[in-house]
Amino acid sequence: MTTDTQRPRHGAAILRTALRRNIGAMAWGTLLMGLYQAGETAFPIALGLIVEHTMRDGRSLQALAVSIGALAVIITTVSLSWRFGMRILQKANTTEAHRWRVKVAACGLQPVARDVDLKSGEVLTIATEDADQTADIIEVVPLLISSLVAVLVAAVALGLADMRLGLLVIAGTVAILSILSVMSKRIGSSTQEQQARVARAGAKVADLITGLRPLHGFGGNHAAFRSYRKVSTEAKHQSITVAKVNGVYAGTALALNAVLAGAVTLTAGWLAFEGRITVGELVMAVGLAQFIMEPLKLFSEMPKYVMIARASAERMALVLSAPPVMTPGSERPPAGGDLEMDCVRHGTLTDLKFQVKAGEFVAIAPYQPRAAADLAAVLAVSVPPDAYEGTVRIGGRELADLSVEAVREHMLVNPYDGEIFAGTLRTNIDPSGTSRTVPGAVEASMLTDVVALHREGLDYGVRDRGANLSGGQRQRLSLARALAADTDVLVLHDPTTAVDAVTEQLIARNVAKLRRGRTTIVITSSPAFLDAADRVLVLDDGVIAAEGTHRNLLSRDEAYCLAVAR
Repeated sequence: MTTDTQRPRHGAAILRTALRRNIGAMAWGTLLMGLYQAGETAFPIALGLIVEHTMRDGRSLQALAVSIGALAVIITTVSLSWRFGMRILQKANTTEAHRWRVKVAACGLQPVARDVDLKSGEVLTIATEDADQTADIIEVVPLLISSLVAVLVAAVALGLADMRLGLLVIAGTVAILSILSVMSKRIGSSTQEQQARVARAGAKVADLITGLRPLHGFGGNHAAFRSYRKVSTEAKHQSITVAKVNGVYAGTALALNAVLAGAVTLTAGWLAFEGRITVGELVMAVGLAQFIMEPLKLFSEMPKYVMIARASAERMALVLSAPPVMTPGSERPPAGGDLEMDCVRHGTLTDLKFQVKAGEFVAIAPYQPRAAADLAAVLAVSVPPDAYEGTVRIGGRELADLSVEAVREHMLVNPYDGEIFAGTLRTNIDPSGTSRTVPGAVEASMLTDVVALHREGLDYGVRDRGANLSGGQRQRLSLARALAADTDVLVLHDPTTAVDAVTEQLIARNVAKLRRGRTTIVITSSPAFLDAADRVLVLDDGVIAAEGTHRNLLSRDEAYCLAVAR
């Protein structure tokens, strides 16, 4: 095993990637939004020209018709360019957000964990809110350019009327952006802290939901709720801070834009009073002064969105650039091979050594629950091979030399608390829709009574985390999914703790029958599974303390009788 020393990517690199692969959509969006802003700017200019022409040439029906036609062209251009420009940009935005969402989720779900100090709730927030805010850069840049086009067109038009008006617009725009760019940095840092605190609150909720039942069991729920209230209050206070900063920013931007528009209007009025510009130019200047507030407002808001996108991209970089906990090998285990643990030391496992031959059904009876969890973690490759002493071999090949994906295709370790997903019974049993053993898995896990309870059968809807199922039903559904995977090696960890004794007996016999000829390991203290196994290995103080059939161990080992008798 080697460690990945790749230097982490920063948020700027993520933003550059997003911009680069959407360059085509952004080019079309910028063109159309530029046409929209140019059309908006042309409207007051056209009105000024119409007034000027009317006052100079008098009334003319032909000139009036031409003017109305010109205005109609401008309005049509404005309407269509906005509609199609925003459609292109929003499609690109949504698509890009989805790409990053999938990428972050893939990092969280890949077989090799990332070495990053984030909980699942925080990763979820990054994969949703931060991915969306990062992708907003796809819209921000075209809108920024189109707003700049509008300001420049207005400045040129006013400059043609009088140079002082054009310079006033340019100088005012530069001053507004300089002030707001300083304020936007505060927004970026505040938003990044808010997102971090909200993510921590989300992670706390996920932890509470997972451990709610044991918390109630020993009376720790009130302390847990107080802990959540603390992180939630911190997130609330930071959200209020961000709202205040955003409010000050928006108010300042609006006030500065209004001051600039007022200055242009008053200056144009003074120039008209002095006779330095015509009445038509005055109408144009007043119209542009009113219109320019919209692109200026949009233009002045862009630095804020850029800083928010940058802050979100930095948080995504925490996940995407984090090195993997380990670098797995590339080999694949041979089909059907046996399983061997050679002097493994990890956690409570002190010197664990045993071998399971191919096709054997072996039960491991742990006297300490923690030892069972440590053994399951090692077999599931949740613990990197270089994090424990000793060797695990699959089909004679060391686990460290094998690809993690290949190991998990070959050997499935089904936890006692397997997740149940929103969907149907069928999609939970066979998520890929390719298993040919679903009927046998349903029958072996005794899930048939759950299927028979509902008219929809296997298409019965299941809520997230199996909220509409009992504990025993959830456990049997998880077992059915493990059996339907039909892997060469199957490891079950306490598969029937929430099932009654009669059903448990039937399940043990069914699993032994269904898995006959295939390697199966059950980590359990269930007498039903221990009796169904070919061999029982007793795990005590981190080592194999005894070995034999269930009935032989019952007859000669008093400690075993006390541990497994119910």
